[in-house]
Amino acid sequence: MQDILLIIPSYNEEKNIEKVVGELAEKFPELDYIVVNDGSTDRTAQICRERGYHLLNLPVNLGLAGCFQAGMKYACRKGYRYAIQFDGDGQHRPEYIESIRKKMDEGYDIVIGSRFVDRPKDKSLRMLGSRLISAAIRLTTGVKIADPTSGMRMFNQEMIREFALRLNYGPEPDTISFLLKQGARISEVPVEISERLAGESYLKPAVAAKYMVRMLTSILLIQNFRKRA
Repeated sequence: MQDILLIIPSYNEEKNIEKVVGELAEKFPELDYIVVNDGSTDRTAQICRERGYHLLNLPVNLGLAGCFQAGMKYACRKGYRYAIQFDGDGQHRPEYIESIRKKMDEGYDIVIGSRFVDRPKDKSLRMLGSRLISAAIRLTTGVKIADPTSGMRMFNQEMIREFALRLNYGPEPDTISFLLKQGARISEVPVEISERLAGESYLKPAVAAKYMVRMLTSILLIQNFRKRA
């Protein structure tokens, strides 16, 4: 699977990055990766240099969208066939990449590693939030995406170029909604997501609520006026 690039956005992941990349190197040496250090203020970059990890070091914090775009630019310039977002906190599990890749080979533009595609009875708050966004996407595009908030997504070369060369393509559900309207073929495969290895997620309840409002507003309203360059 050497034509796949794992893009690992990392911000202050000194407690996790060695375990994440170490597992990849030990158990999945056939997978190429790039750690994109998003201006971390901790030892993330230092650890990557000391361990000889493949590192793209951003001098300032750009946020997830800018960080991921930097990784996509790298994938575009290096000519990778597929790129997949792979979190640096240990939640994404590399054993599912092969099944995602097989689905991509059927001709899809994006394949999402879905936590909920085969778990319709899940009643967690995370599931309920995802369902709201899923309903908004289905209302505006006619397409059902079970887990639009999953960060484990694989992209083909056309999508790599879109994210690499456009300024307004963030790895968020509203971009999935926009691309569906533009004719992108998107599918899902079931995956399991692990708990964060260490540290705290930035998506605390107040932040998560604001995120939901922003995504719903964008999908239901703003995306109607968005143009594809």
